[in-house]
Amino acid sequence: MTLRGVILDLDGTVYHDDNLLPGAADAVSRIRERGLSICFFSNNPLHDGAEYVDRLRSLGVDAREGEACSSAEVTREYLNENHGGDGVFVVGSPSLRERVRGTSAELVTDPGGAADVLLASWTDEFHYRDMHDALRVLDGDTAFLGTDPDRTFPDADGNPIPGSGAIIRAVAGVVEREPDRILGKPSSVAVDAALSRVDCAPEECLVVGDRLDTDIRMGERAGMTTALVRSGVSDDAALERSDVTPDYVLDSLADVDDVLDAAR
Repeated sequence: MTLRGVILDLDGTVYHDDNLLPGAADAVSRIRERGLSICFFSNNPLHDGAEYVDRLRSLGVDAREGEACSSAEVTREYLNENHGGDGVFVVGSPSLRERVRGTSAELVTDPGGAADVLLASWTDEFHYRDMHDALRVLDGDTAFLGTDPDRTFPDADGNPIPGSGAIIRAVAGVVEREPDRILGKPSSVAVDAALSRVDCAPEECLVVGDRLDTDIRMGERAGMTTALVRSGVSDDAALERSDVTPDYVLDSLADVDDVLDAAR
Protein backbone atom coordinates (compact mmCIF):
# COMPACT_ATOMS: atom_id res chain seq x y z
CA MET A 1 0.00 0.00 0.00
CA THR A 2 1.46 3.34 -1.11
CA LEU A 3 -0.38 6.50 -0.13
CA ARG A 4 -0.27 9.82 -1.97
CA GLY A 5 -3.34 11.57 -0.55
CA VAL A 6 -5.45 11.81 2.60
CA ILE A 7 -9.12 12.82 2.87
CA LEU A 8 -9.89 14.16 6.33
CA ASP A 9 -13.37 14.58 7.75
CA LEU A 10 -13.74 17.69 9.91
CA ASP A 11 -16.31 17.71 12.74
CA GLY A 12 -15.53 14.79 15.05
CA THR A 13 -12.17 14.18 13.38
CA VAL A 14 -10.22 17.46 13.33
CA TYR A 15 -12.40 19.51 15.66
CA HIS A 16 -15.64 19.44 17.60
CA ASP A 17 -17.71 22.60 17.30
CA ASP A 18 -15.15 25.38 17.93
CA ASN A 19 -12.67 23.17 19.77
CA LEU A 20 -9.66 21.64 18.04
CA LEU A 21 -9.32 17.98 19.00
CA PRO A 22 -6.08 17.08 20.85
CA GLY A 23 -3.19 16.35 18.51
CA ALA A 24 -5.15 17.10 15.33
CA ALA A 25 -3.10 20.09 14.14
CA ASP A 26 0.17 18.23 14.69
CA ALA A 27 -1.23 15.21 12.84
CA VAL A 28 -2.03 17.38 9.81
CA SER A 29 1.52 18.77 9.89
CA ARG A 30 2.99 15.25 10.03
CA ILE A 31 0.88 14.20 7.05
CA ARG A 32 2.34 17.13 5.12
CA GLU A 33 5.89 16.25 6.19
CA ARG A 34 5.41 12.88 4.47
CA GLY A 35 4.61 14.68 1.21
CA LEU A 36 0.95 13.63 1.10
CA SER A 37 -1.75 15.85 -0.37
CA ILE A 38 -4.80 16.65 1.78
CA CYS A 39 -8.49 17.25 1.22
CA PHE A 40 -10.55 18.39 4.21
CA PHE A 41 -14.13 17.27 3.52
CA SER A 42 -17.30 18.10 5.47
CA ASN A 43 -20.85 17.00 4.74
CA ASN A 44 -22.14 20.25 6.27
CA PRO A 45 -24.18 22.00 3.53
CA LEU A 46 -23.91 25.49 5.02
CA HIS A 47 -20.27 26.35 4.25
CA ASP A 48 -17.99 26.07 1.23
CA GLY A 49 -14.36 25.03 1.02
CA ALA A 50 -12.91 28.53 1.37
CA GLU A 51 -14.88 29.07 4.58
CA TYR A 52 -13.53 25.81 5.99
CA VAL A 53 -9.96 26.77 5.17
CA ASP A 54 -10.47 30.01 7.11
CA ARG A 55 -12.00 28.15 10.03
CA LEU A 56 -9.21 25.59 10.18
CA ARG A 57 -6.57 28.31 10.08
CA SER A 58 -8.31 30.13 12.92
CA LEU A 59 -7.98 26.92 14.97
CA GLY A 60 -4.27 26.62 14.22
CA VAL A 61 -4.47 23.96 11.50
CA ASP A 62 -2.24 24.27 8.43
CA ALA A 63 -4.99 24.40 5.80
CA ARG A 64 -4.30 25.82 2.37
CA GLU A 65 -6.35 27.38 -0.39
CA GLY A 66 -8.26 24.83 -2.45
CA GLU A 67 -7.78 21.96 0.00
CA ALA A 68 -11.25 21.94 1.60
CA CYS A 69 -14.55 20.72 0.22
CA SER A 70 -18.11 20.32 1.49
CA SER A 71 -21.48 19.00 0.39
CA ALA A 72 -22.40 22.63 -0.38
CA GLU A 73 -19.48 22.89 -2.80
CA VAL A 74 -20.21 19.48 -4.34
CA THR A 75 -23.83 20.54 -4.84
CA ARG A 76 -22.75 23.78 -6.51
CA GLU A 77 -20.41 21.91 -8.87
CA TYR A 78 -23.08 19.29 -9.65
CA LEU A 79 -25.67 21.94 -10.52
CA ASN A 80 -23.20 23.76 -12.76
CA GLU A 81 -22.29 20.57 -14.61
CA ASN A 82 -25.73 18.97 -14.88
CA HIS A 83 -28.44 21.59 -14.47
CA GLY A 84 -27.22 24.78 -16.12
CA GLY A 85 -30.24 26.93 -16.96
CA ASP A 86 -32.63 24.66 -15.00
CA GLY A 87 -34.94 26.02 -12.34
CA VAL A 88 -34.08 24.81 -8.82
CA PHE A 89 -36.49 24.99 -5.88
CA VAL A 90 -34.80 24.64 -2.48
CA VAL A 91 -36.12 23.12 0.71
CA GLY A 92 -33.23 24.24 2.88
CA SER A 93 -31.38 27.15 4.41
CA PRO A 94 -31.16 30.73 3.07
CA SER A 95 -27.41 30.22 2.58
CA LEU A 96 -28.07 27.28 0.24
CA ARG A 97 -30.47 29.41 -1.81
CA GLU A 98 -27.73 32.01 -2.17
CA ARG A 99 -25.33 29.32 -3.36
CA VAL A 100 -27.83 28.18 -5.98
CA ARG A 101 -28.02 31.80 -7.17
CA GLY A 102 -24.27 31.63 -7.73
CA THR A 103 -24.54 28.65 -10.10
CA SER A 104 -25.51 28.39 -13.75
CA ALA A 105 -28.94 27.13 -12.59
CA GLU A 106 -31.83 29.46 -11.77
CA LEU A 107 -33.29 29.69 -8.28
CA VAL A 108 -37.08 29.20 -8.21
CA THR A 109 -38.80 30.59 -5.11
CA ASP A 110 -42.44 29.99 -6.09
CA PRO A 111 -43.46 26.33 -5.65
CA GLY A 112 -46.05 26.91 -8.34
CA GLY A 113 -43.38 28.04 -10.78
CA ALA A 114 -41.48 26.00 -13.34
CA ALA A 115 -38.90 24.03 -11.33
CA ASP A 116 -36.78 21.36 -12.98
CA VAL A 117 -35.03 20.36 -9.73
CA LEU A 118 -36.10 19.98 -6.11
CA LEU A 119 -33.06 20.33 -3.83
CA ALA A 120 -33.57 19.27 -0.20
CA SER A 121 -31.17 19.98 2.64
CA TRP A 122 -30.85 21.05 6.26
CA THR A 123 -32.70 24.02 7.72
CA ASP A 124 -33.63 24.72 11.32
CA GLU A 125 -36.85 26.28 10.00
CA PHE A 126 -38.17 23.09 8.37
CA HIS A 127 -41.97 23.32 8.41
CA TYR A 128 -45.14 21.59 7.24
CA ARG A 129 -45.31 24.12 4.41
CA ASP A 130 -41.98 22.81 3.08
CA MET A 131 -43.51 19.36 2.56
CA HIS A 132 -46.54 21.02 0.97
CA ASP A 133 -44.24 22.96 -1.37
CA ALA A 134 -42.33 19.79 -2.26
CA LEU A 135 -45.59 18.11 -3.28
CA ARG A 136 -46.38 21.03 -5.58
CA VAL A 137 -42.90 21.15 -7.11
CA LEU A 138 -42.16 17.48 -7.67
CA ASP A 139 -43.64 15.68 -10.65
CA GLY A 140 -42.41 12.89 -12.87
CA ASP A 141 -40.05 15.18 -14.79
CA THR A 142 -38.52 16.95 -11.78
CA ALA A 143 -35.10 15.84 -10.52
CA PHE A 144 -34.99 15.24 -6.76
CA LEU A 145 -31.59 15.97 -5.16
CA GLY A 146 -30.28 16.04 -1.59
CA THR A 147 -27.12 17.77 -0.40
CA ASP A 148 -26.00 15.06 2.04
CA PRO A 149 -27.37 11.99 3.86
CA ASP A 150 -26.41 12.86 7.47
CA ARG A 151 -29.49 12.06 9.56
CA THR A 152 -28.00 13.80 12.60
CA PHE A 153 -25.06 15.99 13.54
CA PRO A 154 -23.77 17.06 16.96
CA ASP A 155 -24.83 20.34 18.53
CA ALA A 156 -22.46 22.54 20.58
CA ASP A 157 -22.83 20.15 23.54
CA GLY A 158 -22.20 17.04 21.46
CA ASN A 159 -25.85 15.94 21.45
CA PRO A 160 -27.31 14.70 18.14
CA ILE A 161 -29.83 16.90 16.35
CA PRO A 162 -31.63 16.25 13.03
CA GLY A 163 -29.55 16.86 9.91
CA SER A 164 -30.12 17.02 6.17
CA GLY A 165 -30.85 13.31 5.93
CA ALA A 166 -33.81 13.65 8.29
CA ILE A 167 -35.32 16.42 6.16
CA ILE A 168 -34.65 14.59 2.89
CA ARG A 169 -36.35 11.50 4.30
CA ALA A 170 -39.35 13.55 5.40
CA VAL A 171 -39.69 15.03 1.92
CA ALA A 172 -39.18 11.61 0.29
CA GLY A 173 -41.92 10.19 2.50
CA VAL A 174 -44.50 12.77 1.57
CA VAL A 175 -43.76 12.73 -2.17
CA GLU A 176 -43.44 8.91 -2.15
CA ARG A 177 -40.22 9.01 -4.11
CA GLU A 178 -36.56 8.45 -3.29
CA PRO A 179 -34.02 11.12 -4.28
CA ASP A 180 -32.37 10.70 -7.66
CA ARG A 181 -29.03 11.65 -6.09
CA ILE A 182 -27.69 12.58 -2.66
CA LEU A 183 -24.51 14.48 -3.34
CA GLY A 184 -22.36 14.49 -0.20
CA LYS A 185 -20.28 11.63 1.19
CA PRO A 186 -20.46 8.68 0.43
CA SER A 187 -21.68 9.37 -3.14
CA SER A 188 -19.58 8.88 -6.25
CA VAL A 189 -19.94 12.62 -6.85
CA ALA A 190 -18.23 13.28 -3.51
CA VAL A 191 -15.51 10.73 -4.33
CA ASP A 192 -14.73 12.51 -7.60
CA ALA A 193 -14.64 15.90 -5.87
CA ALA A 194 -12.26 14.67 -3.18
CA LEU A 195 -9.94 12.81 -5.55
CA SER A 196 -9.69 15.83 -7.82
CA ARG A 197 -8.34 17.79 -4.85
CA VAL A 198 -5.78 15.21 -3.69
CA ASP A 199 -4.90 14.33 -7.31
CA CYS A 200 -4.38 10.62 -6.83
CA ALA A 201 -6.04 7.29 -7.57
CA PRO A 202 -8.46 5.79 -5.03
CA GLU A 203 -6.05 3.01 -4.09
CA GLU A 204 -3.45 5.66 -3.24
CA CYS A 205 -5.81 7.51 -0.88
CA LEU A 206 -6.58 7.25 2.84
CA VAL A 207 -9.91 8.40 4.29
CA VAL A 208 -10.04 9.31 7.98
CA GLY A 209 -13.41 10.05 9.58
CA ASP A 210 -15.75 9.41 12.48
CA ARG A 211 -18.84 8.27 10.54
CA LEU A 212 -19.13 4.72 9.32
CA ASP A 213 -22.07 5.41 7.01
CA THR A 214 -20.47 8.36 5.19
CA ASP A 215 -16.68 8.70 5.59
CA ILE A 216 -15.79 5.02 5.84
CA ARG A 217 -18.49 3.81 3.43
CA MET A 218 -17.24 6.28 0.81
CA GLY A 219 -13.69 4.98 1.10
CA GLU A 220 -14.78 1.35 1.14
CA ARG A 221 -16.89 1.75 -2.00
CA ALA A 222 -14.09 3.55 -3.87
CA GLY A 223 -11.31 1.15 -2.91
CA MET A 224 -9.51 3.57 -0.59
CA THR A 225 -7.79 2.73 2.69
CA THR A 226 -10.09 3.69 5.56
CA ALA A 227 -9.50 4.68 9.18
CA LEU A 228 -12.31 5.24 11.68
CA VAL A 229 -11.61 7.56 14.63
CA ARG A 230 -13.41 7.15 17.95
CA SER A 231 -13.37 10.92 18.61
CA GLY A 232 -16.75 11.52 16.97
CA VAL A 233 -20.13 9.85 16.57
CA SER A 234 -19.17 6.20 15.92
CA ASP A 235 -18.22 4.01 18.88
CA ASP A 236 -17.36 0.32 19.18
CA ALA A 237 -21.02 -0.63 19.54
CA ALA A 238 -21.83 1.13 16.25
CA LEU A 239 -18.88 -0.63 14.63
CA GLU A 240 -20.20 -4.04 15.70
CA ARG A 241 -23.63 -3.29 14.22
CA SER A 242 -22.35 -1.83 10.95
CA ASP A 243 -21.99 -3.57 7.60
CA VAL A 244 -19.02 -1.26 6.94
CA THR A 245 -15.59 -2.42 8.11
CA PRO A 246 -12.76 0.12 8.33
CA ASP A 247 -9.22 -1.00 7.64
CA TYR A 248 -8.04 0.72 10.83
CA VAL A 249 -9.70 1.96 14.02
CA LEU A 250 -7.91 4.81 15.81
CA ASP A 251 -8.63 6.60 19.04
CA SER A 252 -8.13 9.91 17.24
CA LEU A 253 -6.46 11.61 14.29
CA ALA A 254 -3.38 11.99 16.51
CA ASP A 255 -2.76 8.25 15.92
CA VAL A 256 -2.74 8.52 12.11
CA ASP A 257 1.00 7.67 12.02
CA ASP A 258 0.03 4.06 12.75
CA VAL A 259 -1.63 3.94 9.33
CA LEU A 260 0.99 6.02 7.53
CA ASP A 261 3.82 3.84 8.85
CA ALA A 262 2.06 0.72 7.61
CA ALA A 263 1.82 2.31 4.15
CA ARG A 264 5.58 2.65 3.70
